[in-house]
Amino acid sequence: MKFIDETILRVLGGRGGNGIVAFRREKFVPRGGPSGGDGGDGGSVVLVGDEGMNTLYHLRFQSQYAAERGRHGEGQKKSGKGGEDLVVPVPLGTQVFEAEAGEDGGWENGAFVGEILHDGDRLVVAEGGSGGHGNARFATSTNQAPRRAHPGREGEEKTLRLELKLLADVGVVGLPNAGKSTLIGRITAARPKVADYPFTTLVPQLGVVVPAAATDETFVVADLPGLIAGAAAGAGLGHQFLRHVERCRVLLHLVDLSAFEGSSAQDLATIEAELEAFNPELLERPRLLVGSKSDAAREERREELVAAAEERGLPYFEISSATGDGVKPLLHELVVRLNEIPIPEEAPPGEGGTGGEEDPA
Repeated sequence: MKFIDETILRVLGGRGGNGIVAFRREKFVPRGGPSGGDGGDGGSVVLVGDEGMNTLYHLRFQSQYAAERGRHGEGQKKSGKGGEDLVVPVPLGTQVFEAEAGEDGGWENGAFVGEILHDGDRLVVAEGGSGGHGNARFATSTNQAPRRAHPGREGEEKTLRLELKLLADVGVVGLPNAGKSTLIGRITAARPKVADYPFTTLVPQLGVVVPAAATDETFVVADLPGLIAGAAAGAGLGHQFLRHVERCRVLLHLVDLSAFEGSSAQDLATIEAELEAFNPELLERPRLLVGSKSDAAREERREELVAAAEERGLPYFEISSATGDGVKPLLHELVVRLNEIPIPEEAPPGEGGTGGEEDPA
């Protein structure tokens, strides 16, 4: 399935049904009282988390999502049936914003609406309209035959912008061809595309790592597309890559020890500069520095990287995903680190709650 991590969604809550004007017409009741029932409430549009999904691609085929309207009221004080909610499945890690028109004619993020983090999470994004009151509601001691009823209210209508940030414990970062996909293929059941040219990985890949020790819990690792200089400003895969890094608890930073161009210190600094430009907090996150392709390492690159790790106080490992050398110690260290780091409670961007509901006042 094609990977899509952002999309625009038009949502419409169902309109409420109308209340009606009606009077009792039974035999031997010549002047029956008001009996007009209320209209049913319109259905709402609800996003629901589905752990089996990892893309927003399915939302690209429909421009508008509208819930069912409520039925009109009936005589004998019968209320109309409420409209069915429209349930739209989305992957875990989906953030929802109100969409605002940008100066370039595109869409930008407006107010934060909410996010989906767990399987089965529900987020109402367009409330259905309330049903109107029938004339039975308006009977009083002084007006026993009211001839008025209320129409149903329109449902909410919104344009939303959805962004997906993958939920992973470990994010593997590095320049193109640093060996990220090969490592993911060795330690998980994922089968990312591997080849000797830049940007082999064009979409994020998720895999589940099952450590050798039976007591160790599994964890999720993300193979993320390679960064290049200027990515934080949108170059290359830019923000499409960097937004997924923000979800990861530990970063696994791979640097190619076998490359002939440049230096390992320069490769390391390039990635660090892009992480810092996008979100300075990313450099404060637990990070393991890994020299990859150790079976074909060039000694000068190894010495540079070891020195850089010592200078930054980063744990240093060397691996060969091709032969498996050094992989088990690396996985063990990841398990130790993840057990030390609690899973964070997510909050809306720039705020302190989980969002998604309006103040009833």
